[in-house]
Formats: sequence, structure tokens, C-alpha cells
Amino acid sequence: MDLRIVTVAERPDLKSSFGNVESEPWPAFMEEDPMALLYYSDVRTAHPEYAFVAYDAEAPDQAVARAYCVPFAWDGDPARGELPEDGWDGVIWRSARDRQLGRRRNLVSALEITVATHLQGTGLSGRMLAAMRENAARLGFEHLVAPVRPNRKHLVPDLPIDAYAALVREDGLPQDPWLRVHVRAGGRIVGTCKRAMVIPGTLAEWRSWTGLPFDTTGPVVVPDALVPVQCSVEQDIAVYVEPGVWVHHPL
Repeated sequence: MDLRIVTVAERPDLKSSFGNVESEPWPAFMEEDPMALLYYSDVRTAHPEYAFVAYDAEAPDQAVARAYCVPFAWDGDPARGELPEDGWDGVIWRSARDRQLGRRRNLVSALEITVATHLQGTGLSGRMLAAMRENAARLGFEHLVAPVRPNRKHLVPDLPIDAYAALVREDGLPQDPWLRVHVRAGGRIVGTCKRAMVIPGTLAEWRSWTGLPFDTTGPVVVPDALVPVQCSVEQDIAVYVEPGVWVHHPL
């Protein structure tokens, strides 16, 4: 594959979707975070120079990977893990607020790196991360941070995120593959965020998103969820509070 990675500013015509549902790896409920709409609804106009798409030069009209990041204003020291407790959601609303208020953004946060399912495991995610790092440095930033969604955490939903983030292999690298990609790229795990993403919904909505009954009050283990979803039959609501792992990349 003759891979090309460009910003949305360079290729505003190229859609970031992969052409078919089977190539999209995200579970349905992950598309329902209310804060996500704040970002994805205007990413092509608000932050085109912070969004990336990858394509094969032989098929230049079809994306095979995408990556998004946003700038925001922050007073803490990211190298010491002084980062938003509300993780992914927090980065998005702060970036939108800062843009509306005209504040100078001094920190860039990764939001998403997604590779079409048939190309996962080929090293493309690492290349997208490298492009994100290089672009942030080119734009004058000294730090890139990422509220990482560990891609194997869903296999142990009851394990606290701090304990999971501390799991390492014999070579000292994280057990989680996605955290390993970040560390190998030069990142360092500096903390966790217990509420990186919050997805509320009625029980009917959660049934439609997951195919599960949601008919008993208490925690519900949902496939691909990093932690159980908290369900209240009495209040007709279920809430998913996803944790994340903060990784700091000095540029």
C-alpha cells in the first residue's frame, strides 16, 4: 500500500468514514456520547489542521484510517499528570469554550485514532500517532496528551483502571496493546481519568444500542464496554462512565 497521511485541511473532500459498517470498529453505544456531537459536528470547519485521514494512493477517494486531536488552554503540568479529570469529554468542551472565548490554546490532546478493521495490526495506528505528534510540534506545541481508551480493558471490566494501567509485560512495556503503541512512540503514562466519557440513556435506548434487556437495577456488563453500565429500572436510565489513561508525549 502506498499510504498517504494528510490533514483534513489538505483534503477537505475526503470523507473519514471507511465505506462500510464492517470496517468501523466502534460499538454502537460509543457513538452516543453527547459531548462527541460538540466536536464531530464541526471538526472540518473548526479544527481541519488537527484532523487526519490516511488513504492508499491507488484509491485516493477512500480513507483507511483517521485521527483527530484538539488544542485547548490548560494551566497544569501535563508531564506531572496534571490533566483534566473528565478526560475525553473534558478536552472537547474546553477546546470549544476556548475557541468561543478567543483564548490561546497551549496544549493538544489526541481524541481518536481509528483504523479500518481489515488493516488493524499492520502498524498503521502508530503511523497515525506519529503524524499527530509531528503536526502538533510543527504548529508550535511542546506537548501532546492523550486520554487513551485501552483496547483490552473491556476484557476485565471489573478491574479498576489504575490497576489496569499499571500492568506491564516482562520487558516493562504495558500489557495493553494500545498503551504500548503510545509508549513506544515516546509517550509516558502519567495518570488516569475516572470519567473520561459519560454516556447516559433511557433503558429503551440502551436496549437498542446493545441488544441487552436492561431489566434489572445494578451494574450491567456490556460487550466492548471498559466498565459495567449502571442501570436503574426505577428511574428508567442507565449511565456508562468510561475511564481512560492519560499519556503524555513531549514534543
